[in-house]
Amino acid sequence: MSEETKIICVACPKGCRLRINHQGETIVVSEQGCKRGEQYAVQELTDPRRMVATTVRIQSDLHPLLPVYTSAPIPKGKIQPLLIQLRKIKLKVPVKMGQVVRKDVLGTGIDVLASRDIN
Repeated sequence: MSEETKIICVACPKGCRLRINHQGETIVVSEQGCKRGEQYAVQELTDPRRMVATTVRIQSDLHPLLPVYTSAPIPKGKIQPLLIQLRKIKLKVPVKMGQVVRKDVLGTGIDVLASRDIN
C-alpha cells in the first residue's frame, strides 16, 4: 500500500507544496515546481539533513559564547549528539571566522566552524 506525505519544499524561495507517494524504495513526487523540488523530496524521505548553527563557550572577557555552524548539513539523527558534544567545548581566544572548531564531527566528515572573529 502506498503512503502519501505532504511537505513544503525549501530548496528555493518559492516554497512549493509537494505531495509524495512512496512505497518501499519507490518515491513519486507530484506538484513540484522544479527539479530541485523532486531532489529535495527524495532527500527528505531517504536521508533528511539540516544545517546546525549554535554557540560554544569561549574564554573571553567580552563574549562568553562564540557562534558556530556546520560546514554542511548533517543527518537529523546526529543533531542532538552533536549539540551534546559542542556543549563540552571551551575555546581559548583568539578565534578567527571560518576556523575549524571541531573537525569531522561524529564521523560525518563535516566540520564545525566559527562564525566570527574574537580576539
